[in-house]
Amino acid sequence: MSTQLLNDRDIEFLLYEFLDTERLLSRPRYEDHSREIFDASLRTAKTVAEKYFANHYEKGDQQEPTLVNGQVEMIPETKAAWQEFTKAGFLAAHQDYDEGGMQMPEVLVRVIMAYINAANIGTAAYPFISIGVTNLLRAFGSEQQKSLYLPLIMDGRANGTMALTEPGQGSALGDITTLAEPHADGNYRLFGQKMFISCADHNIADNVIHMVLAKIKDAPVGVKGISLFIVPKFLINDDGRPGARNDVVVAGLNHKMGYRNATNTALNFGEEDGAVGYLVGEAHKGLGYMFQMMNEARIGVALGAAAIAYQGYNCSLEYARQRPQGRLPSCRDPASAQILLIEHADVRRLLLAQKAYSEGALAMCLYASAVFEDQNTAPEEADRERARLLLDLIIPVVKSWPSKYGCVSNDMAIQILGGSGYIREYPVEQMYRDQRLNPIHEGVEAIHGIDLLGRKVSMKDQAGFNIFVEEVTKDLAHATKAGLTDNLVAGLKIALDTLCLTTDALLEQVKADTDKGLANATMYLDMFGRIVAAWIWLKQARLAETRISAGNCGDQDVAFYQGKLQAARYYIEWELPAVQQLAALLDSGNRVTFDMKDDWF
Repeated sequence: MSTQLLNDRDIEFLLYEFLDTERLLSRPRYEDHSREIFDASLRTAKTVAEKYFANHYEKGDQQEPTLVNGQVEMIPETKAAWQEFTKAGFLAAHQDYDEGGMQMPEVLVRVIMAYINAANIGTAAYPFISIGVTNLLRAFGSEQQKSLYLPLIMDGRANGTMALTEPGQGSALGDITTLAEPHADGNYRLFGQKMFISCADHNIADNVIHMVLAKIKDAPVGVKGISLFIVPKFLINDDGRPGARNDVVVAGLNHKMGYRNATNTALNFGEEDGAVGYLVGEAHKGLGYMFQMMNEARIGVALGAAAIAYQGYNCSLEYARQRPQGRLPSCRDPASAQILLIEHADVRRLLLAQKAYSEGALAMCLYASAVFEDQNTAPEEADRERARLLLDLIIPVVKSWPSKYGCVSNDMAIQILGGSGYIREYPVEQMYRDQRLNPIHEGVEAIHGIDLLGRKVSMKDQAGFNIFVEEVTKDLAHATKAGLTDNLVAGLKIALDTLCLTTDALLEQVKADTDKGLANATMYLDMFGRIVAAWIWLKQARLAETRISAGNCGDQDVAFYQGKLQAARYYIEWELPAVQQLAALLDSGNRVTFDMKDDWF
């Protein structure tokens, strides 16, 4: 099957109509840029994705990295992809000019990564995590640390990792046991083991810069005792070249169902004298620092989920347009020619659902990236603070909704291909395996549900939640003014009102009994996600309706905008009403799952 990656017309729509990215050119940080520069960067990203990432998507899955005599061996195409991504300047795309960067807006960097993700999500993991490490060091590292480590990653001599999880501890990071002991040289020696660490060893770069969470000896218990350390695979000489091997080794490779070309490791720290670690920022504040990278990674994981869903949609749409299969139920002539799959109503339903999930997920991720941009570069502090509050609220949703419904979308792609869908000669079975990791990457859904209901909604007297309601209400008014179909506006308005009432009810339940009140937080997350997705689709539908009504579109553009309108109708009329059933269960404080006992299973 052909490799289409993303729909370029959709990218143009999302960047310049949905988000109006050109408005960023009026901000001092981007005044040297232009739309032409943005578009040229995206063309380069697409070329790199097609030539150097897509070319080994299946091969990297079938010939996954291996550990031979303590050394990781992998297919050579991975290193070539890393080098070409670096050569294009993308590892430093959003960094300052004086740091060797391209000073690109956040949303442009995310679209660049969307192309790379769509081509090969496994190999894309290496630059994805490394970019997060550069942002982390840039924000919290000392001047000496930044001058030493940032150039190494930005020019591709090293990659970065985030080492949080341990064999006995996943999301409950307050219970990690990796120990950091102060050393006479003023630094630390680390002892412990980390598990499921992506991209932590390879042969694509000369060094690996691990960002490790550990507890300094005699630190406070829980999350208040976590510190952040830089632990390079090789200690670094004054000239930046790798020196002596640090005391951190790969204990083994994990064999995942997807993302197979991204090494996933168990790391041992301190098998001998201890791994040399350099404290980042202040002691015991490491988790707070790491949350910056984790939140960026959550948007990034969601973006990867959107890209895989998009690819599955592209493949199944192409297949449905080419594969003859059966006849319409009304046709009684067995000698008549077969029709194409896409002529069957149920196949169009599956395709329309995929379009709603995949394009909706991509739009949601890019919207969050635009809010991320505003929190840093909006002209007024009030606007920056408003963006910060809104982003804090929606990050759990942005991470979880594309990941969950990306799986549903890729499952539908397999269904459309029928028997071809689950054989490796077609790519959609690999896409599903790759996709299934995303609801677990950067925190399982339940963690994000508890975070949303237990912290984010009530934070600062519900400031973020109130901003969200204001933004949706404003767009409902704009949509009404644009003459958008009444049932789209009414459907979202009813769902928003329901969300407000349910949120109030749940906050009271949490206040009365925290454990019971948060027991169904994952369902609240799903309810919230459906409303955010419907809002994103309403925004797109309003733009589409306005463009069509203007009467100056060509036939291709009219078809494009009609597709947006129909996907919005599908999502709001078919998917959004489930909010009411969820609300009924949540409002009532339904105890069925909470009261289930271990010995009843």
